[in-house]
Amino acid sequence: MLAVVGIAVGALALLLVVAYLIAALGVPTLAVGSLLAVVPLVIVLLAVRWVDRWEPEPRWALWFAFLWGAGVSVAVALLVDLGVQVAVAFATPGGATDEALQAVVQAPLVEELAKGLGVLLVFAFSRSHFDGPIDGLVYAATVAAGFAFTENVLYFGAAMAEGGAGEVGLVFVVRGLFSPFAHVLFTACTGLMIGIGARRGATVGIIGWFALGLVGAIALHALWNGSLAFAGEGAIALYFTVQVPIFIGAIVLTVLLRGQEARLTRDRLAEYAAAGWLTRGEVDALATPAGRRQAIAWARAQRPQRTAEVRALISDATALAFNRQMVVSGRTDVRHARDERALLDRLTARRAALLR
Repeated sequence: MLAVVGIAVGALALLLVVAYLIAALGVPTLAVGSLLAVVPLVIVLLAVRWVDRWEPEPRWALWFAFLWGAGVSVAVALLVDLGVQVAVAFATPGGATDEALQAVVQAPLVEELAKGLGVLLVFAFSRSHFDGPIDGLVYAATVAAGFAFTENVLYFGAAMAEGGAGEVGLVFVVRGLFSPFAHVLFTACTGLMIGIGARRGATVGIIGWFALGLVGAIALHALWNGSLAFAGEGAIALYFTVQVPIFIGAIVLTVLLRGQEARLTRDRLAEYAAAGWLTRGEVDALATPAGRRQAIAWARAQRPQRTAEVRALISDATALAFNRQMVVSGRTDVRHARDERALLDRLTARRAALLR
């Protein structure tokens, strides 16, 4: 029920934002901006899919995250921006808002708080699907992808309306090709910290982890916007000397975290092998990248439907390993014992069906 309500709220917010964009840009300009914004969106979502391959998150949670970013977060940013402009107009009649101040202070604070709240809501209402830093990264990247998509539609549409094809081409190169992962990098700080808190068993204390990640997200966002606002001709040099190394560091960290998830899966399934539920060979097939590839290749050689059966077996084994990790780390209750029993029964039944 919460999933349906959350998705409905996100979709409604996105519809309101679309209505605003139609009023501001017109349908033809909005259509062009939307088509161009799909390119960086696809790039980001393919990367998220790769990160999420080891232990895929439920589709409904990812849809909620995307709609929160594309709809709710953008609506909050637009409302706050409107409020600031109205306040400035009343305080200093005829005066204008400081665009540099908005870019370096207002945008990072408002946008990162709005996006981060979406990740925090996934943790609050889908705790069983939030196991660690990789999960936090996946949800944060999905929220950020939604936000960046709608923001890109606005930027591309505005560039088309103001400067024509030449202007929109320049903006597309900067936002769509040079920095499609900018918002992902910012919000990833929040998602990673919430994921670390989840791995450590935090509940109420997750607010502290959220705040810590939010500080990092705001700082990175302010650095990026500041480099565009104040660096001038040195913006390109700053991009390659600061932003690119940060992006490379994020890739290295993601690869290391994925390796950690694989080791965790192998360690936990090895405990079931020691208890007689699995063989050592089955642990290798279910908990190592090479073993999974070999298992899927074997299934594909048998008959097409076998592939889906092996993938389901791998999914159950991974869920069992992460459920076991919660027990080992002391974050256990009656539900985890019940889930363990159900997963073991399902794993045994799937294996028997495959062997037949």
